[in-house]
Amino acid sequence: MQGTRRTGLSPEDVARYPRPGMAIPGKIAYSPDSRLLTYLYSEAGDLARELWQLELSTGRRQRLLEPVEQRAFSREEQLRRERTRTLEVGVTDYAWAENAPVLLAPIGGDLYRWQDGSFDRIASGGVIDPKISPDGSRVYFVRDGEVWRGDSQLTSGASPGVTNGLAEFVAQEELGRASGFWPSPDGAHLAFEEVDERNVPVYPIVHQGLAAVEIEEHRYPFPGAANVKVRLGLDKKFLELPHEDGYIARVDWHPDGRLFVQWLRRDWQRLELIAYDPSSGSSQRLLVEEQTPWINLHDDLRFIPATGEFVWSSEKTGFRHLYLHASEGSMVRQLTHGDWPAESTVALDGERRFVYFQGWRRTPVERHLFRVSLDGGEPEQLTTEPGMHSTHVAPDFSSFVDTHSNRGAPPRVTVKAMDGRVLHTLHEPARVDLDLTPPELHTFEVDGTQLHAAVYRPRATGKSPLVVMVYGGPVAQTVTDSWDMTVDLRAQMLTEHGFVVLKVDNRGSARRGLSFESHIARRMGVIEVADQVAGVRWLEGLGIADSTRVGVTGWSYGGYMTLMSLLKAPDVFKAGVAGAPVTDWDGYDTAYTEKYMSTPVANPDGYRDASALSFVEALRGDLLVVHGMIDENVHFRHTARLIQRLIDAGKPYETLIYPNERHMPRSEKDRADMERRLLAFFERALR
Repeated sequence: MQGTRRTGLSPEDVARYPRPGMAIPGKIAYSPDSRLLTYLYSEAGDLARELWQLELSTGRRQRLLEPVEQRAFSREEQLRRERTRTLEVGVTDYAWAENAPVLLAPIGGDLYRWQDGSFDRIASGGVIDPKISPDGSRVYFVRDGEVWRGDSQLTSGASPGVTNGLAEFVAQEELGRASGFWPSPDGAHLAFEEVDERNVPVYPIVHQGLAAVEIEEHRYPFPGAANVKVRLGLDKKFLELPHEDGYIARVDWHPDGRLFVQWLRRDWQRLELIAYDPSSGSSQRLLVEEQTPWINLHDDLRFIPATGEFVWSSEKTGFRHLYLHASEGSMVRQLTHGDWPAESTVALDGERRFVYFQGWRRTPVERHLFRVSLDGGEPEQLTTEPGMHSTHVAPDFSSFVDTHSNRGAPPRVTVKAMDGRVLHTLHEPARVDLDLTPPELHTFEVDGTQLHAAVYRPRATGKSPLVVMVYGGPVAQTVTDSWDMTVDLRAQMLTEHGFVVLKVDNRGSARRGLSFESHIARRMGVIEVADQVAGVRWLEGLGIADSTRVGVTGWSYGGYMTLMSLLKAPDVFKAGVAGAPVTDWDGYDTAYTEKYMSTPVANPDGYRDASALSFVEALRGDLLVVHGMIDENVHFRHTARLIQRLIDAGKPYETLIYPNERHMPRSEKDRADMERRLLAFFERALR
């Protein structure tokens, strides 16, 4: 951190995005010939991004595309932005052709193509999920629920409740699959998903904060009830999938022309990789993963064109590792081993036979780039600086982009040779004029398991009131050696007002392997609360926190954890601010809830014990519930049901309702109001 530092954070500071030091290049990509680097960036340091390029041979930078006048987002665009948690405006996405100097950029529903140094608008209005062929000659997108190639409509049959080429809600929100169509590289075939949601009852969301009456109709599948019906089309026919009730997890084209489909059984315990012949429609099951309590999906499938082999990843040993398979599916060898995860594949060099991946070996609070030979041997770590690294490897494998930060330094973006030499500095750490103190990182043990914690100390001496900031659920990690930790301005504001702040990654959280995550299987809200309580007891031993004045706050799963902490450990937690909480898992979606909890019929005791509504009578502390009324993810209904139970039980509570917010508050004024109210609540409840 450099420069004159300003003390005193306001709620307006906390509400503002980007965070200090976080206005950095994003969506970084190499051109197909590895000569250019393109990225999204805002020179003004705000959320309005532009498309830039760096010429690697000369270091010359150039703005390629500025934001055009921003149109109002369509409903479909709004919801897709919710699924990707996108706050940025202007140019928010783009894509290179794989083998040609052609680039696509969607802006405000229009589509622009860059070629020979200039941009042209090639499609206007309603463009969703654009794609470009490897040679740059063909452009595909979805409009009005149908797949188009340029001016030609390739699919038909869309109607109210039926779409072609669009991923369904749970695929986008829970499966990590944003797309619903896949053209073959040569343009000869089109695979697409048909989604028929007419069998799922309508869930209406009323916009109560608008002058005019407006009602959204969503088809939201609840646990144990019907999912939308999906079919996988290939050209003019539909393929035979393994069974009726499941999910299209991933779709890819093999270099030899086969269509590879990953089909996930609805209970998340069986994943099949199936190869389809596009000419005949015949199929071959290449491999099957069967695992309890669940299978975590991945994006690690990579092909070696010369041999037809493919790289796959699996958590069958308890940690995610990489495996080399022959073209017909048989395993050739395991590439990585050990009690650490090869978390995500970055690139595959088929000629030199290396696969590049990100993960950690020493500590889960860091992330590094590695590579390992397809022919066996120990992985080589390519990044060395402590902290978190996010990397992009050049198509010719001559260099990689490294976005690196730690608690003491904002992100720095460099282009490095494979031996670690810095070739270019794309972005130096920004000057931060706030007086921010990095949190301390600690570990402690619970039942023989090491947990990671972060502690933000106030400047005041003696024992201070404590606020636990929690998420607690799967897929997420809250304790890392990254600038994100230091620039958590809510935590920093609380310490300025004399609070200690604690974060603990309890059992069930991410990046520690399947056995660590699976502690929450079929019993959410049990082990997570116990570990947060253990964190409070551990911190008490440091002598800086007053264990009689402990608050807790979180959002989404963290909002759920706030409620469960207040209700299951009322002797520990005296006050809580629960944001957008799930209050009963029977009201969340099928894919997420059934993965971790099974169905209400199969696990009635688990659902009852995981419901905050079951324990309302135990509430003794102060409670503030925050929720957006048009939240289409965790419906406002969750808070409404909680309020009624609180009233019936005669329990006092406070609410903070935002009529025009969805799951993630987007209005800076709403966020500032929320931070002001949260601070005032804890000042009142814990002093």
